[in-house]
Amino acid sequence: MTNAVAEIPPPSGRQWLLRNGNHLATVVEIGGGLREYVVDGRPVLDGFAEDAMCSGARGTTLAPWPNRLRDGHYRFADKEQQLALSEPSNHNAIHGLVRWRPWTLVDHGEDRLSVEVVLLPQPGYPFWLRLRNDYRLDADGLTVTTTATNIGHRPLPYGLGFHPYLTLGSETIDADVLSVPAGTWLQVDERGLPTGSAAVDGTPFDYRTPRPIGSQVLDTAFTDLVRGQDGRASVTLATEDGSRSVSLWADETFPYLQVFSGDTLPAGARRRGLAVEPMTCGPDAFNTGQGLVTLAPGRSLTTAWGLVPAGYAPGD
Repeated sequence: MTNAVAEIPPPSGRQWLLRNGNHLATVVEIGGGLREYVVDGRPVLDGFAEDAMCSGARGTTLAPWPNRLRDGHYRFADKEQQLALSEPSNHNAIHGLVRWRPWTLVDHGEDRLSVEVVLLPQPGYPFWLRLRNDYRLDADGLTVTTTATNIGHRPLPYGLGFHPYLTLGSETIDADVLSVPAGTWLQVDERGLPTGSAAVDGTPFDYRTPRPIGSQVLDTAFTDLVRGQDGRASVTLATEDGSRSVSLWADETFPYLQVFSGDTLPAGARRRGLAVEPMTCGPDAFNTGQGLVTLAPGRSLTTAWGLVPAGYAPGD
């Protein structure tokens, strides 16, 4: 008898590639998120290696809530719910329930692909929810469209976020120039839970005029976003000389943006990239109600965000 050794997949599962010209992106099975995005061989995202497990929520999909949920507890439709504490150090549930689940490939072309996951009823979230991420690469950048559908028989609470880390290839983000078109920042306590909000005027969190990040520590949610005529709000990270940049845009379904400088990450990963996280709701939204969406049975919500790199390719 011979013992056949099954091929062991990478920690992030199957790897699905998209390509458009000199743009190349990789979507992974576990979490349905982005492992990498490069243009002309230069990284746009501070991702992770194929043989590594995702760390720091890099590129992952955050649903059915982004950010933190106080004590993993909430009340919805007159019923108390208790989720596992996935951030035990702060006694919170963090970043939803789908980032460690396998997603299914449902469509794949050279420059586009779609992945899907069905979230089954479980303790703390007894609802049926289907999520589909559509990724598309074109000459300008990457677009990510998500459709969430309530496939159950009763309303459900819903929020969505994404967790890409932008990079310009700098050793740290300190000298990189940041622009955040937000008029308000959300104040939080030592557990990362919201306590109030304030105008950015006169605070270290005012990046409406582009300026270097410097030594500023950021793990900050912003709102009151200024949008263009297309309804998009854009956060831009640029080199000191402005020769290279990457912008993350979010449509009007994302009224919040979390910006994280990575200071709590393990040594070697701190301040290496800047997480810019579009969110449909604020932190602890299942309790505060800020931006929380209630999806009725059979109803869907479609959201979109994307990345626009500039100066990465020869001739840009």
